[in-house]
Amino acid sequence: MIAELFPQFYDVQGRKVLRPGGSQRRSGFRPTFPMGRNLTQPLRCKCSNFTEMRKFLVACRCRSGRLEKRHYWQPPEEFEETKTGNCVDFALWTWRQLVGMGYPARFVVGKAGKFGEGHAWVTFEKDGKFHLLEPQMWPVGLRMPRISTLRYHPATSVACDRDKLSYYVHEKRDSDLGLRMLPALVREWLSIWIRFWIRTITKIVLGVSRRIFSGTPKRQSNERPE
Repeated sequence: MIAELFPQFYDVQGRKVLRPGGSQRRSGFRPTFPMGRNLTQPLRCKCSNFTEMRKFLVACRCRSGRLEKRHYWQPPEEFEETKTGNCVDFALWTWRQLVGMGYPARFVVGKAGKFGEGHAWVTFEKDGKFHLLEPQMWPVGLRMPRISTLRYHPATSVACDRDKLSYYVHEKRDSDLGLRMLPALVREWLSIWIRFWIRTITKIVLGVSRRIFSGTPKRQSNERPE
């Protein structure tokens, strides 16, 4: 899912550093391989738009696991084979695809969710605006409510500029929206999730109906063959 970021609440640019230091590693930035490897190895799937990206990711399975714990970061070409991974594996593959599509994109590690657990996601710039992409939420749809981005707090990000990697550290910003912005954002949140549940319930009802009618025995004809 994709949503536009609020620069006043999310440090989109960050501060450029030579390499992530000890504090960034403690926050979960511990790649198994050099980061540049994630952008150089050949892939079977090359997406040209977000719809193609979503089609691949909805077929992948999420594996639980907190980012703070030491684990193996699957490079994108391996994730294409296993189609199973945690937030880091999903984000690395998505970052690779966005870079291939020509977007100024970043792989991001930080905190997210109600309890501020370690997480990884992707950001990118389009038409002068910054967007957050949550790779593990594609089954819901292409859009994410903007108010949901307030739960994301970046710590470290990696960008690729002309085959050169750049590292950034980010500051945490206050996410107090105020009363003026809140009504419109709540309406957007309700609109997106109501449409999602309508689609989901409709699919469930249609699926159950097909099973019921496909299992109904056909009536035997009373006519006898001559």
